[in-house]
Amino acid sequence: MDAADRNTGQLTEAAFQAWLEGYKAAWENGDPDAVTALFAGDAAYRETPFRPAMQGRDEIRDYWRAGAQDAQREVSFGYEIWAVSGAVGICRWWARFQRVKDGERVELDGVFRCVFGESGEGVPLCRSLEEWWHRRTL
Repeated sequence: MDAADRNTGQLTEAAFQAWLEGYKAAWENGDPDAVTALFAGDAAYRETPFRPAMQGRDEIRDYWRAGAQDAQREVSFGYEIWAVSGAVGICRWWARFQRVKDGERVELDGVFRCVFGESGEGVPLCRSLEEWWHRRTL
């Protein structure tokens, strides 16, 4: 996100793409600290509409440590940006990985709705992430 974007408070498609690239790298590398760095300190992360949101970086880090770093390998992640308006970015995403526990191969297909606030290290920080996804075994 460049200085003009920070001054207007508007998310650009390029800034959302930079954030998604950081998310991709963090997931594919199984790096919960890198994922956490993409979120504001008081961020809310809602994995599904039926569970309460994780609140803050510590809960987000714990989720990623247990769910990705320790439980998945051979991860690939992709996305397609659908919309950017004001501080909100919406995209479709997909991922494939192998579960460490049982070797099962999994494919996910979902949607993110992300609301952004301040920026860190040139990338916007997500204040709220809501996701809806479907899973199938390959």
